[in-house]
Amino acid sequence: MTLKLKVITGSTRPGRVGPTIAKWVTQAAEANGNFAVEAVDLADINLPLLDESTHPAMQQYEHEHTKRWSAIIGDADAFVFVTPEYDFFAPASLVNAVQVLLKEWKYKPAGVVSYGGISGGLRSAQTLRQLLGNVGVAAIPEGVPLPLFPEFISDDGTFVPNDKVKEGANAMFSELARWGEALKPMRSA
Repeated sequence: MTLKLKVITGSTRPGRVGPTIAKWVTQAAEANGNFAVEAVDLADINLPLLDESTHPAMQQYEHEHTKRWSAIIGDADAFVFVTPEYDFFAPASLVNAVQVLLKEWKYKPAGVVSYGGISGGLRSAQTLRQLLGNVGVAAIPEGVPLPLFPEFISDDGTFVPNDKVKEGANAMFSELARWGEALKPMRSA
């Protein structure tokens, strides 16, 4: 059975490059063949800052945006987060999106594609992995850092990875598939 993979664009800033990178990640995941892939852009979800009156462990959501987000995440078997690094950290929009829910994240693996300056967004990826672990996600170590990411954007605005980036993505997808299958019994319990 094919795993349901959600590719989540974590930045909501105007002028962001996240959707361009996420489009490539989505296409690469589809080409991998282990996943039914859905692209999810947090800018489209438009989650307010922690606006539910009860703790997410209760799953008593009042707002339609939270119910919709819960359904998107609850339906997934695995995730890839596409995240920039803002001030040496993951964007507030992505941190909020993770913290709005709890049980929907459990026993699902996640990879991170990070982008930024010379560090390739690695500090953002590390803080995100820690947060994901706190909500029960198995954040795998295989990820794809994109240092100096504008060098990968072509004149027509598409993301053009080099061979090393492609190799890193394939390794990440292979591990996501392994972890996704291994954690299935825990998700169905």
